[in-house]
Amino acid sequence: MSLDFGPAVALSCRECGARYPLGPSFACQECFGPLEAAYDFGEVTRAEIESGPANIWRYRSLLPVPVDVASKPNMNPGWTKLVKAGNLGRALGIKSLYVKDDSGNPTHSFKDRVVAMAVEAARNFGFHTLSCSSTGNLAGAVTAAAARAGLDACVFIPANLEKAKIAMARVFGGRLIGIDGTYDEVNRFCSELIGDPMGDKWGFVNVNLRPYYAEGSKTLAYEIAEQLGWRLPEQIIIPIASGSQLTKIDKGFKEL
Repeated sequence: MSLDFGPAVALSCRECGARYPLGPSFACQECFGPLEAAYDFGEVTRAEIESGPANIWRYRSLLPVPVDVASKPNMNPGWTKLVKAGNLGRALGIKSLYVKDDSGNPTHSFKDRVVAMAVEAARNFGFHTLSCSSTGNLAGAVTAAAARAGLDACVFIPANLEKAKIAMARVFGGRLIGIDGTYDEVNRFCSELIGDPMGDKWGFVNVNLRPYYAEGSKTLAYEIAEQLGWRLPEQIIIPIASGSQLTKIDKGFKEL
């Protein structure tokens, strides 16, 4: 199988630095640390980025995706508004305060960014089903992206999840399976499906596709920098319901 991950050349362990070929792997065999994409970026210019589409694919030269990614069926999230919050800033005593409004994404969540990356990885590996464990937003992002990309979807959730949180996932079709247990137990079940015949050709966005999926959060860093006139903010506050978002925005700023 010929793989095309653009500038990404390997998977690297964030803890010990061990490197592995690009593949649907997520944990280091040496220390069990998390794997993430390592790159050989080459030359990337502001002009090249600014001429790109008004979505995350304007940063394709900094992401593990092929150069023609924008031509493929995807949700094309990103390039959301950076709003100057003057009133809130004055109330908090902050001279210049901005809010990155990611509710402008297709399913109104930053999860659209990471799932878009997972879809491209799934295509690369020849997977036919997009899957995940979720407590809400990710379920909707996965089922929507799978429908757009022409992939099957199967999402696993805690059986007692509020109905309002799964309504969007149901709208886009696919299979939604409730499991008695906590989110951690649901996530463990998904991990156990990898390597099982039932999970053959399945891409679990937050398990075996995680090294690629998580890179989508870097696009928040890229957009903030570009929307501030290619400057980095002095300080940034990042919600960490998804702790990976904190580390990936930091990675994005460093790579930029």
